[in-house]
Amino acid sequence: MEEKKVKEYVKKRYGEIAKENTTCSCCGGGDTMEQAQQVGYTAEELAELPEEAVLGLGCGNPTALAGLKEGEVVLDLGSGGGIDVFLASNRVGSSGRVIGLDMTEEMIRRAQKTAEEGGYTNVEFHLGEIEDMPLEDEMVDVIISNCVINLTTDKLKAFQEAFRVLKPGGRMMISDMVTEGELDPEIKKSLGAWSACIAGALDKQEYLSTIFLAGFEMVEILTETSYQEPDLDPRLEGRIKSIQVKAVKGNCSCCTGCG
Repeated sequence: MEEKKVKEYVKKRYGEIAKENTTCSCCGGGDTMEQAQQVGYTAEELAELPEEAVLGLGCGNPTALAGLKEGEVVLDLGSGGGIDVFLASNRVGSSGRVIGLDMTEEMIRRAQKTAEEGGYTNVEFHLGEIEDMPLEDEMVDVIISNCVINLTTDKLKAFQEAFRVLKPGGRMMISDMVTEGELDPEIKKSLGAWSACIAGALDKQEYLSTIFLAGFEMVEILTETSYQEPDLDPRLEGRIKSIQVKAVKGNCSCCTGCG
């Protein structure tokens, strides 16, 4: 699938979600608050967030397992409406900082407006692509991401960029979709399946290997669940998994890691 065509389609689809409060098929249907709870957000967490930040997107709750601390600098890859940015904001406090990065202009505008109206002073949102982040080297303590890396067309470059912007000793917590084995070529060519977080998903072992190749250490899956959806293509039955992965950047500052 042509990289430019995929990116344009995904941008268009998520721009529509930002403007119309619709959802993507990988996140189910129905009420967005219910969807958020189904993938791991608690009612208490959702109650502390601006309603506009909750779009029912994602396949996990990376902030729950990231162990965020006061004063840390956090980067959310594919921040969307800002749900994880605002949750992280409350965890790192006024001495911390949370950066949201997204390639969709409508999402950035929506999140910025929510931040302004909610009086969030320790968050910022930047327009940019995960494979080419407009950020300095070694500037963040923690990276989080929620069901977004699967949408990138170059996963290795995305993880290399994540490694670059993390400080030595920094950690990454990602919720994402992966597969068990290779998918049907017809599915992988479907733009609809790309925007639904399926066609771009890597095989689970390849996904973990790609993180290692980018330089990360201590790569491990913390949780894993099977993707369930009533109208799921029979060819995908039992093949799609939602995982939460943790990885660490070693304390050395070389560009390729020490592994």
